[in-house]
Amino acid sequence: MDRRSTLAALFGVKKEKNTDRSAKTPFFTLNTGLEPFTGEWDFEKAAHLLRRATYGPAYPIIQDAVEDGLQATIDKLFENLPLPEPPVNYYFEEDPNVPVGSTWIDAPYSQEVNLFQHRYRSLNGWTIGLMLQEGVSIREKMTLFWHNHFSVANVNDPKFRYRYINLLRSYALGNFRDLIKDITIDPAMLRFLNGNQNTKNAPNENYARELLELFTIGKGPQIGPGDYTNYTEDDVLAIAKVLTGWRDRGYRTQNPEVMMTSEFVPNRHDTTTKTLSEHFNNAEIPDMGPNEYEFLIDTIFQQNEVAKFICRKLYRWFVYYTIDDNAEVNVIEPMAQMLIDNDYEVEPVLRALLSSAHFFDIISIGPLIKNPMDFLISTLKVPQVAIPPVDNLFNRYNVWRLIYNLTGNMEMIYYAPPSVAGWKAYYQEPGYYRIWINATTLQARMPFTDRMTSNGYTYGGQNIKVDSLHLMTLLNDPYNPDSVIQEFVKMFFPQPITDGQHAVLKETLLAGQPDYEWTIEYSDYEANPDNSGLAESIASRLDNVLKAMLAMPEFYLS
Repeated sequence: MDRRSTLAALFGVKKEKNTDRSAKTPFFTLNTGLEPFTGEWDFEKAAHLLRRATYGPAYPIIQDAVEDGLQATIDKLFENLPLPEPPVNYYFEEDPNVPVGSTWIDAPYSQEVNLFQHRYRSLNGWTIGLMLQEGVSIREKMTLFWHNHFSVANVNDPKFRYRYINLLRSYALGNFRDLIKDITIDPAMLRFLNGNQNTKNAPNENYARELLELFTIGKGPQIGPGDYTNYTEDDVLAIAKVLTGWRDRGYRTQNPEVMMTSEFVPNRHDTTTKTLSEHFNNAEIPDMGPNEYEFLIDTIFQQNEVAKFICRKLYRWFVYYTIDDNAEVNVIEPMAQMLIDNDYEVEPVLRALLSSAHFFDIISIGPLIKNPMDFLISTLKVPQVAIPPVDNLFNRYNVWRLIYNLTGNMEMIYYAPPSVAGWKAYYQEPGYYRIWINATTLQARMPFTDRMTSNGYTYGGQNIKVDSLHLMTLLNDPYNPDSVIQEFVKMFFPQPITDGQHAVLKETLLAGQPDYEWTIEYSDYEANPDNSGLAESIASRLDNVLKAMLAMPEFYLS
């Protein structure tokens, strides 16, 4: 049984009669669609929205969202923010071109010193820092969405990686068609999918194939030899010819005069007229030189299936991996039409999805297994773990790098998706999100939360761990042990827990004492916060509760 089916059973959602005898799982249907949500806006709904749209909201942020209301919270999430300051050289004094504290994104490399590893460290740490410091903004979640969609890896130049991710971030909520045009000639993409080797004498089909299959329209079932639902093999070859002539410049360069860019080389370009198949209305694409790729993309985007294709990916990213007939008709199709009506601007479509009755349906809350980025960042952000202060550049970047390095064993490394299709959890049937959880990844996840609720990590004399005593100051009723457990559940879990689970956690908190002893002891601590004995006693029991909670399956869910 999948997680959504479990929730449906829990909340009494009726199971639809399934006439497909080959189906392997129970079939539960959400009858809601893209119509605006009109139900009660409460803590659970606010937490659901913020957990899906950001990397783990802190308790006060959820409470603010409840007070602000749904529309104001959506407006905050979609606020048009300036792009972040670029990564800097945070420690390497031997860099001959970039002093500590300055950015390296346009600086050349060096013959005397190997600068690549230092700039990788800076880029990786900076990326995690943006997630931790995102505020109430959907931009970082969408940047990772596009990174998964336009999967680029093994481009071994930090400057190329920075330009690529900055392009995705700048288009996070922008125009999908324009993003396709820019990513097509992005230097990192030209290298990754061999666009820089695509010439009239030797057409390279790599990017042309992925442009159709993975980036815009999708393959669809095969309907004949070399003919799929949405394009043919001949289309791939024709599109490869359209894209000839482009190459990148400045890769790993040590020359300050050579800038990182892409350029069109006319004598490498195929100037013949290319004809596409009936899937594209037999469109003809004449020689247009450096503008030909834009005409091609406009031609592809005339097919409505492009809108449906990207809307399905947005649905799987923000809602759930199963797209049943109801979701296709009542969510995907109106999303796709809205995308077309808005000239492929993503923001209106995503606003509608995250404000919809379907998104806030009770069985849409909690079935998504957190990806490693969500898991790690939420462990830090939800309990408001303190990171080294802004003026301590070295420690701050090192903590960010520590978090980045932990993602390896959890099988989601930023800038290193496993294939051009991205991470398997977003396309691989039948497992989807469940792919994140296996014997290897559990051995990485559980020790991290155990450590964050016990000894933590130390950098520059500062202990980085969950501060359980600080969490108590956020609660409405820290004197009642039942209330403490209930509020921690609201803080960390997307759904309520069972009475049995509550009883186990409460016993962990009380350690055999009656309820009133907790009330007295916490009141005494509050009156005497400098009493180290009282503080240690309470913190120890709270840490044990949080350690148990962060190891529960419910914390792995969003």
